[in-house]
Amino acid sequence: MEEATDRIARPWGGRTPYGRHETWPARVDTFLAEGVAPDAVERWVQSASILHSDGDAMDIAVADGRMVGVRGRDVDRVNRGRLGPKDLFGWQANASRDRLTRPLVRRGGRLVETDWDTAMDLVAARSRELLEERGPGSIGFYTSGQLFLEEYYTLAVLARAGIGTPHLDGNTRLCTSTAAEALKETFGCDGQPGSYDDFDHADVIALFGHNIAETQPVQWMRLLDRLEGADPPRLLCVDPRPTQVARHAAVHLAPRGGTNVALLNALLHETIRHDRVDRDFIAAHTVGFEELAERVADCTPRWAADICDVPAARIEEAAELVGTADALVSTVLQGVYQSHQATAAAVQVNNLHLIRGMLGRPGAGLLQMNGQPTAQNTRECGADGDLPGFRNWQNDSHVADLAKVWNVEPERIPHYAPPTHAMQMYRYAEQGSIRMLWISGTNPAVSLPELSRVRSILTQDRLFTVVQDLFLTETAQLADVVLPAATWGEKTGVLTNADRTVHLSRKAVEPPGEARPDLDIFLDYARRMDFRDKDGGPLVTWHDPESAFRAWQRCSAGRPCDYTGLSYAKLHDTSGIQWPCTADAPEGTPRLYTDGIAWAHPDLCESYGKDLETGASQEVVEYRSLNPDGKAMLKAAAYLPPHEEPDEEYPFQLTTGRTIYHFHTRTKTGRAPQLRDAAPDVWVEVSAVDAERLGLAEGDLVEVAGRRGALRGRLRVTGIRPGLLFVPFHYGYWDTGNGSGPGPGTPGRAANETTVTDWDPASKQPLFKTATAALTLVERGDGSPSPAPTTTASAPADGEAARPTAGGEAARTTQSPARFPHDPEEGVR
Repeated sequence: MEEATDRIARPWGGRTPYGRHETWPARVDTFLAEGVAPDAVERWVQSASILHSDGDAMDIAVADGRMVGVRGRDVDRVNRGRLGPKDLFGWQANASRDRLTRPLVRRGGRLVETDWDTAMDLVAARSRELLEERGPGSIGFYTSGQLFLEEYYTLAVLARAGIGTPHLDGNTRLCTSTAAEALKETFGCDGQPGSYDDFDHADVIALFGHNIAETQPVQWMRLLDRLEGADPPRLLCVDPRPTQVARHAAVHLAPRGGTNVALLNALLHETIRHDRVDRDFIAAHTVGFEELAERVADCTPRWAADICDVPAARIEEAAELVGTADALVSTVLQGVYQSHQATAAAVQVNNLHLIRGMLGRPGAGLLQMNGQPTAQNTRECGADGDLPGFRNWQNDSHVADLAKVWNVEPERIPHYAPPTHAMQMYRYAEQGSIRMLWISGTNPAVSLPELSRVRSILTQDRLFTVVQDLFLTETAQLADVVLPAATWGEKTGVLTNADRTVHLSRKAVEPPGEARPDLDIFLDYARRMDFRDKDGGPLVTWHDPESAFRAWQRCSAGRPCDYTGLSYAKLHDTSGIQWPCTADAPEGTPRLYTDGIAWAHPDLCESYGKDLETGASQEVVEYRSLNPDGKAMLKAAAYLPPHEEPDEEYPFQLTTGRTIYHFHTRTKTGRAPQLRDAAPDVWVEVSAVDAERLGLAEGDLVEVAGRRGALRGRLRVTGIRPGLLFVPFHYGYWDTGNGSGPGPGTPGRAANETTVTDWDPASKQPLFKTATAALTLVERGDGSPSPAPTTTASAPADGEAARPTAGGEAARTTQSPARFPHDPEEGVR
């Protein structure tokens, strides 16, 4: 057992080395609140992490009716008992004194407390008024990647078949929509082909734009343990920052932003040129190889080197590494998904695996990763713009099947055009066609690009905004109605991680005050709206999490994400099962596509695909002619220059990203004292070369200005590639006294003051990593370092990262904490 006494300074804990093809040893991580002895814990309640996409299984410690700690579940296949810093400490936010405990409504320009009936009657009355006057297209729903499966499914039913609106999407659009789209483009359907277990068997692991050490820290622990064991894997890291992955990599490529397609085409070129391909696999399971080979024929490493600004010799080394692997695992995340040509680049990683035959066996795995804990549920339940159960909105038989499940006429389900993606929803709200926007579990006033525009949209008098959340976030402060929600540990539900592992999270404690589970809020709304099926019965027939789960099982039956073999009882006993789980696969399915590409057939596929350059949807006739037998599709893509390039006025590329200590907009992690103090304020990373050229030094207060806005933060000089700035996107305004954000023309704190309103044509994912900026000095520092952690990718260029001190704790920056309105430790002492 490893106590969490020093897991800020040593975020990945100690090592338990193991060899290739061996079982990852268990290590139970535990943290109890100060003063709580182990024998004071009255019960341990089963759950899993809600602060990243790993799905780390844990138990919640309860004493005197309150949470007092957590421990990892050593029987679980995902984490074998380990927990990351956010897992260990983030739960303390639940007891923050500034939790929302009663509904709020706007009266005279101010939010004032009210009762639930008043708030929900107001929401229902506005809904009925808009339906009568403007129709279902006047109402939109924008949800999260942090709710439970049962809540997403209920929301999808009431939005699609109750309201009848095409405007339903999740903030998964910001982090995982490219993963879904890339899988649909290649395999005809969403669903992760690989498994975390593949890390145990691979001899090469390639991480494309994926800082796994900070985004999925427990899986990084797994890789660290393998690196110290027998027959360790070799790592390929593609990342412009000097991440922990880069420091352990056999080959590290740091390309210019927006050039991923050029780099990947060069890797494909070298793989084909050296005949490192599995021609039998290609012939049996793919279409499009000839076109792909032709497209990359001229994409030499030297050609890519000029575009990507990396040495051709290093590209050749990377190509040899992935091309000669016996068992290759590739992971992809935001460095690809939030950059130029996002879907096109992610698809080329799929292509690399297909032409090498690296699919469907231990160690030959593909992980188009997620960024949020329940993003997979958002996608499979249809709360992300798609239809539930990975059904195809262009396939009338799929729509009819869904209509049968819901007992409504097919015409009731919007499918006359592509579902509305989040960025388009906000455009409709800006134009005035969407007049009511219900935002649940997300904070777009900090997380969307070009925040000055977002604030102007959300403050329109004609837009009626409902916000359902735990705290008075920057977005909630702009709402007309605020609904206090219960969160993880205060409600029961199912959550599915990035490798399709389904966990059950049990209610451990009561929510504060009058806060309610999101499911209860949605069910209340459905009752007040009196949604009916075609026979006049209630549209929503379930009443609690378990009955909602059974309703979802009926919807998932026979679909790729089949849950029919699961139950609450089974999940309680087993601690994590990968879907599909059916009568034929009662213990779940570790890997997809072990015997062909099952869901790519024209009659079965979730999507007929899109043009990777324009995003135009293909029709069934075109799909059927190209892929009549339902094989994996090798879709080629030409490199195109980014839409916004540095110039004399804005000479830097700007990218945003995460730190291990925070999640999204810090509504939870910023209220956990250990996490707050580990990374208390925003910072700006610049290369040592650029800092010297501009006469800037560590700790200087600088301004990052772009074409859309500006922010200020303390400078951290790192080993990031020259010409690039990095700003973490976690920091908003709730703890600064600035409410929902700065006034017009005033520099802010949030990274998204500067990012561009632009998105990938196929996945519609915003491109947070493609802006340009200027960097200027505001005032000299006083010699103190910036508030950036030194243990992670933000380590200073002088090599002082995690230097042990005389007391044994690694050195780290702990500047004065950001202003904080309430003591988060109150209630957990």
